[in-house]
Amino acid sequence: MAKAIMIQGTMSNAGKSLLVAGLCRVFKQDGYSVAPFKSQNMALNSFITKEGLEMGRAQVVQAEAAGIEPSVLMNPILLKPTNDMASQVIVNGEVYANMDAKTYYQHKRDMVPEIKKAYDQLASQYDIIVLEGAGSPAEINLQENDIVNMYMAKLAKAPVLLAGDIDRGGVFASLVGTMALFTEEDRAMVKGTIINKFRGDKTILQPGLDMLEERIHVPTVGVVPYLHVDIDDEDSLTEKFTRKNKVALIDIAVIRLPRISNFTDFNVFEYSEAVSLRYVDSVGQLGNPDLIIIPGTKNTMEDLLWMRQCGLEAALIKYGAQGKPMFGICGGFQMLGRELKDPYNVEHGGTMKGMGLLPTTTVFEREKTRTQIKAHFVTGGKGYFAALDGVDVEGYEIHMGQSVVDEADLNKVNDLTHITEISSVKANQMAGLFQDNIYGSYVHGIFDKENVVKTIVSVLLKNKGLDESAVAGLDVKAYKEKQYDLLADGLRSNMDMERIYQILQEGV
Repeated sequence: MAKAIMIQGTMSNAGKSLLVAGLCRVFKQDGYSVAPFKSQNMALNSFITKEGLEMGRAQVVQAEAAGIEPSVLMNPILLKPTNDMASQVIVNGEVYANMDAKTYYQHKRDMVPEIKKAYDQLASQYDIIVLEGAGSPAEINLQENDIVNMYMAKLAKAPVLLAGDIDRGGVFASLVGTMALFTEEDRAMVKGTIINKFRGDKTILQPGLDMLEERIHVPTVGVVPYLHVDIDDEDSLTEKFTRKNKVALIDIAVIRLPRISNFTDFNVFEYSEAVSLRYVDSVGQLGNPDLIIIPGTKNTMEDLLWMRQCGLEAALIKYGAQGKPMFGICGGFQMLGRELKDPYNVEHGGTMKGMGLLPTTTVFEREKTRTQIKAHFVTGGKGYFAALDGVDVEGYEIHMGQSVVDEADLNKVNDLTHITEISSVKANQMAGLFQDNIYGSYVHGIFDKENVVKTIVSVLLKNKGLDESAVAGLDVKAYKEKQYDLLADGLRSNMDMERIYQILQEGV
């Protein structure tokens, strides 16, 4: 079985996911086969594997850093919130049930056999497993039914490195407080602490580190600076939503829906110097962008109601009427249609009027579509982005609804992409459609190929009367590999890797 080590954090957004990805890269560089593992993840950013199974996006990023194919074994339980009190529970990549928080809390220990099976299978295939905890391990009201923090550490016999976020302040109090709330058995599992997201002179920090070790009797194995690496964020705590955007020639606005999912679809635009990508959640923030994107969501109908109530729907309809381009992905595509029907209460229940910008009707079904696809654009030289014709696409679909065009309206719309492969099986079907300047697709990752973004940005520049000839393509895979290497360099320079290897070897 593999050796194991676990990163836990004193709070959400302490940087656990990034630290796990970095350690995966370090161990890979050192010649070990390594895989990430998180028994239970709560996130709306998910991914579909080659087998058509759904897993958390964070473990996909960590698998990429480890240089391996993502597997649902790395994240056997995924919770996708549908509202403030309930989630869709996904077990081993497939929908298990929709549960409110109390029901899931009462039954989550029932998931332990599946978690153990997934972990054991993964551990039999690799030299090292880097586990990730969730939230805080010291939430005393949740410890009894824990399956993701100390319970998982004991199950995997994984020594724990406890990370605290110094950027938000209170890092020493959070580390000492977390250790104080642990049982004696749990405290013994912690073999090192990490001060994460540090800015400044480490020598000024040293007295605090000395006092920390005196208080908790655990060594500090790293003071990791605020690393400026461009790696996909896990969930809605991302700083992308609130940070100040660069000034650029092209302004792209993504609607920040309350239940936004798979916002990593748009990261590729941020790699272009010509683009400013920003997230907006009010009419006042919208302005007059060159392109609007409505992203995916875990609850299309409720998020459409939110847009209706805050005035964004009316603003988007007016924007589309001006001939400017709009792109809806997955749930955003569904919103653009005329009508949404939910006969099985999959989301909101009942029937709802859509935005009416595309002549589609969406019916939410009991079964979720989960596929990887390969395709190419087939614009036929029509529409705002006519130049996309023939450009290759790769991505995946995750959706409950199916959207159809009424027969009487078939001549009013154009197919957007032609699918040639579904989950590694040859196919011949269409996906997505467009009408004039309004585009809709179920494909997540539709923008990831370098020629897609290059073409879209070039068209936007040309329509503003700007020179599009200097827009460069970007090899996204090579870019990501460079970022993972930079992350590994940052950890090697600021963590005691010799001590970490010792902790890994000694176990618990």
